[in-house]
Amino acid sequence: MKVSKVQLAREAFKHKGFIRKIPVIVRMIKSATKRGGYKPHYKNVVLPGLVLVYLISPIDIIPDLIPVLGMLDDLALLALALPMLVTEAEKFVVWEQSNKEMSNITEAEII
Repeated sequence: MKVSKVQLAREAFKHKGFIRKIPVIVRMIKSATKRGGYKPHYKNVVLPGLVLVYLISPIDIIPDLIPVLGMLDDLALLALALPMLVTEAEKFVVWEQSNKEMSNITEAEII
């Protein structure tokens, strides 16, 4: 049974509703690039980015030509990186909600 790298990546992306969190991740990245925006934990964003670059690149630690082991290194990296990114996205949602609540507060006059 030959399984493609793309199929394995799709299955890994379904982990913890990753597909549904993609818009949140995009908003998080946009906010992180703005001044005064969200400051994500460095390792929770950079490591998944590096894993994505590794998965896209044709260079592998264990070549995909080796039947089982070739896919396992990719899956292991996805299993490590996706929960980190999902956790950071959840922290961003909490931060975003607290910022909305703070923006609703208006100035008051002390009597």
